[in-house]
Amino acid sequence: MLIVENLSLHFGGRKLFDGINLKFSPGHCYGVIGANGAGKSTFLKILSGELEPSSGEVFLEKDRRMSVLKQDHYIYDEFNVIDTVMMGNSRLYEIMKEKDALYQKPDFDDADGLKAAELEAEFSALNGWEAESEAAKLLQSLSITEDKHFFMMSDLDGRDKVRVYLAQALFGNPDVLVLDEPTNDLDIKSITWLEEFLINYEGVVIVVSHDRHFLNNVCSYIADVDFGSIKLYTGNYDFWYQSSQLMLALTRDQNRKKEERIQELQNFIQRFSANASKSRQATSRKKLLDKIVLEDIQPSNRRYPFIHFKPEREAGNDILMIENLSKVVSGIELFKDFSLIVEKGEKIAFTGNEHAISALFQILVGEEQPDSGNYKYGITITKEYFPKDNTPFFENCNLSIADWLRRYSKDDSENYIRSFLGKMLFSGEEALKSASVLSGGEKVRCMFSKMMMTPANFLILDQPTNHLDLETITALSNALSDFSGNILFTTHDRELIQTVADRVIEM
Repeated sequence: MLIVENLSLHFGGRKLFDGINLKFSPGHCYGVIGANGAGKSTFLKILSGELEPSSGEVFLEKDRRMSVLKQDHYIYDEFNVIDTVMMGNSRLYEIMKEKDALYQKPDFDDADGLKAAELEAEFSALNGWEAESEAAKLLQSLSITEDKHFFMMSDLDGRDKVRVYLAQALFGNPDVLVLDEPTNDLDIKSITWLEEFLINYEGVVIVVSHDRHFLNNVCSYIADVDFGSIKLYTGNYDFWYQSSQLMLALTRDQNRKKEERIQELQNFIQRFSANASKSRQATSRKKLLDKIVLEDIQPSNRRYPFIHFKPEREAGNDILMIENLSKVVSGIELFKDFSLIVEKGEKIAFTGNEHAISALFQILVGEEQPDSGNYKYGITITKEYFPKDNTPFFENCNLSIADWLRRYSKDDSENYIRSFLGKMLFSGEEALKSASVLSGGEKVRCMFSKMMMTPANFLILDQPTNHLDLETITALSNALSDFSGNILFTTHDRELIQTVADRVIEM
């Protein structure tokens, strides 16, 4: 069991959270959620001992081992892949190295023999003889093929490194698993395997993720970081969301009824307090009034941007016809003789080969040419495109966010632009930030703003949820569900596919 007692963390004058008391029990997965900047990753760093709290303590039962998903992609560059995974159990790896050093001694003596016997016994107790095969199985389950198991970590790309670090965290059956965004850069097959692994895991799992489908599948509790506190809720993400929205609505409704009652009592008191025959009733109502307490509705850290795609004109019956499109890039055939008829109102999700999907989308918006085949839109169609890589829109751009957006707006007045950006969570001075220094999530919100400025009836979206927090993903999901036009999109967010798509095409 992992116990958090009276935990507080302050940065300067800012209180991130205060007086936190939690218990994490084996056999359960705890999803840590909260707005960007609420302190999710910071909380995980405190649990792992990487960061000291301002006050309070974290207790892990004696002889229990905690494993943490590493975030530094270069720390193991001098080691090979299989060794990096086995380093997940630091004591086992120390024994392996110590044994090797002993057996290589030219003057190996009796004392060394006794030490080696002790190490062998501990090595066996830690299941050391199966360590390499266990590491190899984990790697293969996460799509790291056997030919890469003895590569140097420095030779792997970023996506493969993430998978190796995840295998390292899972290695050796730790008692507590602390995982920050474990599904990043995983394909659907690897995510499904990880879900099954965590569902059957007997220890404590504490995970931060923006993947709603993943949280729904693996979590038995949600730890909500909000209002300067961390509260545990039983159930998965959807259950937390529905119950939290219900509680908020109930509190507001109760307050509204109380406010109506307060007004009614105040009116009576004001009307009859000077009336001798009614003075006793007025006094009685004043006592009732003093007992009515409005429930505090605390200001949440969560902020949902206003995303709303509204077509300027309705599309006709002819939408899009694709006939025998083919595309080869660098000698690799991405697709051949691809044909598709898009019907009015269809929202189609594409899954599978990401390079093929991106190439298809770039052809359909005129950025690339097919090697063969053709496509034709209906005459009423107006398109907007969300590219996977938005770098060209912001690179070497010295404009403020407001001036950047003004280029795409029919109404370029300051009031309109600033009001629009406020709805997209760029309020006050934030609207004056340089577009070249925005975070990934801020750039995505700017791209959505650009798309809303030109109200199209056909949207093409290539990985629109990358870099987004759960609140913005929820707002996007609602916007796409409500959109009356056509959508072609691809995403790693399986919940978005289930919510929005009425047709799925695998390439």
